[in-house]
Amino acid sequence: MERNYQVAAGPSARAGEVDLILRDPRDGSLVFCEVRARSQGSHGGAAASVGPAKQRRLIYAAQHYLLRHASPPPCRFDVVAIDGDAIEWIQAAFEAG
Repeated sequence: MERNYQVAAGPSARAGEVDLILRDPRDGSLVFCEVRARSQGSHGGAAASVGPAKQRRLIYAAQHYLLRHASPPPCRFDVVAIDGDAIEWIQAAFEAG
């Protein structure tokens, strides 16, 4: 539905960005997806790089996006972690609250 959805915090600052916003055809949920890639597994790998600060920025952008909907559908936050050649899709990786 969207790619690289950005929300500004001011004239030159971004408050949040969501890499992909998708709709799950199985239940109609909105999926806010962060894609992270690391060439090496050092420092915890790609999934570990989505820490609390990044989660807050994703949640902020998702809340902004949901203002478009009078009655927001169910939502979840997924992470696609790419470590070298390995790809892991973590559904419902974290919650908004």
